[in-house]
Amino acid sequence: MIEENNKDKQELTPNKNKESIQKISGMYENWFLDYASYVILERAIPSVYDGLKPVQRRILHSMRELEDGRYNKVANVVGNTMKYHPHGDAAITDAIVQLGQKELLIDTQGNWGNIYTGDGAAAARYIESRLTPFALDVVFNPKTTIWKPSYDGRNKEPENLPVKFPLLLSQGVEGIAVGLSTKILPHNFIEIIDAIIAYLKGKSFVLYPDFQTGGLIDISNYNDGERGGKIRARAKLSNPEKGILKISEIPYGTNTGSIIDSILKANDKGKIKIKKVEDNTASEVEILIHLGNDVSPDKMMDALYAFTDCEISISPNACVINVDKPEFLSVSQILRKNTDHTVSLLKKELEIELDEFQEQWHFASLERIFIENRIYHNIEEVKTWEEVISTIDLELKPFTSHLIREVTEEDILKLIEIRIKKITRFDLGKAEENILALEGKIAEAKYNLENLIQYAIDYFTNIKKKYGKGKERKTEIRAFDTIDAAKVAVANIKFYVNREEGFIGYSLKKDEFLFDCSDIDDIIIFRKDGTMLVTKAEAKTFVGKNIIYVGVWKKNDNRTIYNLIYKVGKLGPWYMKRFPVTSITRDKEYNLISNEKGSEIQYFSANPNGEAEVVTIYLKPSQRVKKLKFDVDFSELAIKGRASKGNIVSKHYVKKIELKETGVSTLAPRKIWFDDSIQRLNVDGRGTYLGTFKGTDKILTINSKGIAKLNTFDLLNHFEEDLLIIQKWKPEKPICCIYYEGEKSIYYIKRFLLEDTLNSQIFFISENPKSFIEWVGTGNKLIAEINFGKNKEQEIVNLEEFIAIKGIKAQGNQLSKEKIKNIKIIEESEEELEDEVEGKTSENNDDKSDDYEGEQINLF
Repeated sequence: MIEENNKDKQELTPNKNKESIQKISGMYENWFLDYASYVILERAIPSVYDGLKPVQRRILHSMRELEDGRYNKVANVVGNTMKYHPHGDAAITDAIVQLGQKELLIDTQGNWGNIYTGDGAAAARYIESRLTPFALDVVFNPKTTIWKPSYDGRNKEPENLPVKFPLLLSQGVEGIAVGLSTKILPHNFIEIIDAIIAYLKGKSFVLYPDFQTGGLIDISNYNDGERGGKIRARAKLSNPEKGILKISEIPYGTNTGSIIDSILKANDKGKIKIKKVEDNTASEVEILIHLGNDVSPDKMMDALYAFTDCEISISPNACVINVDKPEFLSVSQILRKNTDHTVSLLKKELEIELDEFQEQWHFASLERIFIENRIYHNIEEVKTWEEVISTIDLELKPFTSHLIREVTEEDILKLIEIRIKKITRFDLGKAEENILALEGKIAEAKYNLENLIQYAIDYFTNIKKKYGKGKERKTEIRAFDTIDAAKVAVANIKFYVNREEGFIGYSLKKDEFLFDCSDIDDIIIFRKDGTMLVTKAEAKTFVGKNIIYVGVWKKNDNRTIYNLIYKVGKLGPWYMKRFPVTSITRDKEYNLISNEKGSEIQYFSANPNGEAEVVTIYLKPSQRVKKLKFDVDFSELAIKGRASKGNIVSKHYVKKIELKETGVSTLAPRKIWFDDSIQRLNVDGRGTYLGTFKGTDKILTINSKGIAKLNTFDLLNHFEEDLLIIQKWKPEKPICCIYYEGEKSIYYIKRFLLEDTLNSQIFFISENPKSFIEWVGTGNKLIAEINFGKNKEQEIVNLEEFIAIKGIKAQGNQLSKEKIKNIKIIEESEEELEDEVEGKTSENNDDKSDDYEGEQINLF
């Protein structure tokens, strides 16, 4: 309709209105593109060359204008910046506070907020700032700056500051434009310089993020900071004392407030179980999480990572402005572009410097010729100005053949302006020294230009030496294990079953209680007709009648074994089978027995550690049956898949099945490895092999502080990084230690046995801060070769003969007061070989340490 009306108007006034009528759609398209381009180029996205957004560039330029070595009120800086930035004081204040908190370009004074707690800075009129020496060194140079008019045309501002350092990678940046966003993570100052030097030398390099807040990061999917990559960042958690977890470092992009809120929210939802959270953060992060008496600290650490902001995922997106258009780059590409740009700036500075030195040398040489040869006397009787110029020019020619360039009228004018005082006090020796010094500077500038790459390497090496102190890496790079949320979730619901009607759920509070579980658990159900299904824990779910078993199911659980006896059809025969359920499709029914009508399960048990019981079979009396009673041992039956038919029990009709004897585990002991990259145990063959574990076996750990601890072989356990020993604990093998007693300044040897005290931390050396362990190990017949350096000869010590096994608190026997250089241990006794079962069931397992915890269901 609008177009039709426009056509009518054009017909009535063809000439008068033809140029003024436009389509609204076209106007909106142009306006939107103009606005989008403006936001992208002038507000949100940084330049690849100086690493700054326009507001940041204008702030730094304004601070350089105000720079006098003293602090300026931030309000003054903001006011001066408004000459260049057309978006108001609030935007400028926020930008300067963010720059100041990064502690690289702006030296701050006053309350600039807290990056740990998220507290904001004081008002701009209360806080002060000035440029850091680093900023003055690398950011500014008016001689190499390209200028442009400010938004109102009254001033000039830089198109890009001549920054000779990759600020984009050092500070990081975030911004959201129209249809575009950028997120470049900050990297370590020293590592950036090392990478630059490697690139200039033609070597490979790699860069990973580093954050002011510290924490831990997994960079396995960082993908060089390109779109599509991501990192996982974690808080640094420790267990300083029983019942308390401590957060001492937090992930990038979070603060103590957001972390505490996420912890309280997870606790309210029942995902974790804590008593209280205490925030003691000031100059350093300290959040204390108080746990209940029945809560495992190791499991709670994983739960905090799984359900709170103690672990977050960060996706980088390196979008930058490159020659007036946005471009997506990788971290390596940004570093190369910045380095190449810095080299070009250094070259331009050297060329300007060389030109200045040459001009100084040229005029110093002219000045010497003019005064030394008294050319100024020849113009005393000249009457016109033109004759003065021509006379000097003529008199200079015999002496100027060695000069760099021709003598110009401007040079002559400068000679005429020399004062009589300078001529009368002219010192030829000093003039020659000055010319020689300039020649040295010219030669140095030319040499640097000829060896530009080495000059750039020296430049960055000097930057590292001057400003690298205190800028060591704060964020620890570590591989993270994948946490199964279902394994660490707190059992926050009570689960019930209504067998008569076929319902399960946590809302059936009037029905039969089964167990406590988590609301994210999967529930496995077996029915008498031989069908099985797995479903999510819900308030109320219909799963079918004749339920014989309901339990919590874990994916890839090959330790839980289900034993059953079933009949085929109405009259048999009877079969028995053993199987795990490691993977399923949720809410799909699986048939475990025969499809023949009348088939059903007659006996069932669920065994969390592969236990195999003995049952007694009673047959229905018959003339053809001579033996009416016999025992069946499930341990003699191989574990197979759930779809297997099983072994026959009897072809005759079974009257009754009774449990005769509970069984022990028939599964092989678990092979355990320790992966020091993630400080966790595993059964996947990663890291150091610790041995085979079963029942009540334990792991011995000894750290550098002299603390011994016994741990279970639960795969959820966390271990410290400063471990000297982690191995399978053998109670009969003594621990032997050579340590330095700080208070007495003496080396001692002690041998002791560790009592079976699970999870208790026991100090076995002096707690004096100067005390330390020189060597620690386990074994009986140990011989030590001890080298003391120059002051004392080497000693061979039989540790078993040197000292008997004593109590853990005993000081031990004195070894020496001389400083030990190194210790070499020779172990004479051979290690006892462990019986390892390679994934097979044991038919003669007499180990009674594994208590039977399975649930037997006899349907007769």
